Amino acid sequence: MRVGIGLPGGIPGASGTMILKWAAKADDSPFSSLAAIDRIVYDNYEPMAMLAAASAVTSRVRLATTIVVAPLRGTAALAKTAASIDALSGGRLVLGMAVGAREDDYLAAGVDYRRRGRILTDQLAAMREYWEGDTIGPRPVRPGGPEMLVGGLSDAAFSRAARYADGYVHGGGPPRAFGRAADRARAAWRDAGRPGLPALWGQGYFALGEGTAERGARYLKDYYAFTGPFADKIAAGLLFSAQSVIQYIRGYEEAGCSELVLLPTIADPSQFDRLAEAVASL
Repeated sequence: MRVGIGLPGGIPGASGTMILKWAAKADDSPFSSLAAIDRIVYDNYEPMAMLAAASAVTSRVRLATTIVVAPLRGTAALAKTAASIDALSGGRLVLGMAVGAREDDYLAAGVDYRRRGRILTDQLAAMREYWEGDTIGPRPVRPGGPEMLVGGLSDAAFSRAARYADGYVHGGGPPRAFGRAADRARAAWRDAGRPGLPALWGQGYFALGEGTAERGARYLKDYYAFTGPFADKIAAGLLFSAQSVIQYIRGYEEAGCSELVLLPTIADPSQFDRLAEAVASL
């Protein structure tokens, strides 16, 4: 199993300089990918813009969205942006997509929240056609376009991943929750008649170092405030020690994860170093 790290651009107050320095360190680290998350109504950087910037200061690590809320964006524009990042990075983009669950993002974007599932299905069906055709360039480096992942926990989400994508991306939680989702993703893959196995990505949140757990939990409670009391449960799953990180990684590996992305909850360069040290000790 590979281990990636999230960019800190989803945390309020993160500077552009910090994000670029964070990304530049990734090539000389144990991490296999840099990931970005997505919101509209929040003090965060746009994920595709972050990955485009990261492509300029990296040459090895893959660049992933885990996830981008695709229905908030026009399909042709999203396909062109993805193809551009893929071309600029030498074929390193992994485009994870899902419908998201925050209605305020849809209100801000002027998109019908009730149609988000249908919109995503239509986008997935059209994306490969854009990348394989001649009307929208640049042509992606990877034949057929960037690797695609689909997230979500509904039957429709697993069906979309099996029908249109290269794999599935889970939204986080303990390894046993990932394992249940992975079983459903593999079953949908078989039902769709797809050969081989889907790529299976997972994620978790970390805050390492003395006195950081409370700060990290506070961010998660704010970021997931729309879930109500469930935000406390998400915050309780924060990885706050090297030992908890190692146990989490091992649990995901045993559950069949292909790539686990660990997302920071504190925008501080020391967080990169602490996580890298923990992962390197495995």
